[in-house]
Amino acid sequence: MADRPLRADARRNRDRVLAAAQEAFAEHGVGVPLDEIARRAGVGAGTVYRHFPTKEALFEAVVVHQVDELIEEAAGLARSEDPGAAFFDFLGRLAETATTKRDLTDVLAGSGVDLGAAVAERSEAMMKALGRLLRRGQRAGAVRTDIGMPDLTALLKGAIYAVQVGGDNRTRERVFRTITDGLRAG
Repeated sequence: MADRPLRADARRNRDRVLAAAQEAFAEHGVGVPLDEIARRAGVGAGTVYRHFPTKEALFEAVVVHQVDELIEEAAGLARSEDPGAAFFDFLGRLAETATTKRDLTDVLAGSGVDLGAAVAERSEAMMKALGRLLRRGQRAGAVRTDIGMPDLTALLKGAIYAVQVGGDNRTRERVFRTITDGLRAG
């Protein structure tokens, strides 16, 4: 049976829950209670459960939305006239997003949160988009050619973990500046 479109009030409530969840997960990671999300959204816990039967379903919806935004941004940058700047701009955006939003950090760091196929597919799509930017930057002579996606992924995960464990904004900026300096060609 196909899903029926939501009534306008139900759609507004769902959007409010998603916005509140995104904020709460970004601040506190996956450990935030659903009651707190309901409070922030200005709805009852029953409304949250009606739209998202589990915390994992809600978390998945939030992460899917964030990853979709990153994929869209990477696709736009892939059409840039300056492939090197596009690659490094996206790395900066990814670094900022991943280190300031604990929910995305949990996913990127492989924290063991099982989010299902939707997030796995989108994570794969995001990595493909990043790979496209990397290859374009390399062909343009802006990015080292001896770096592949496995190397880049390891660098990003390690940097995100390091900043999450013991860093602040200045640490994040230094760590990612060091990484980007090391990725630049000649």
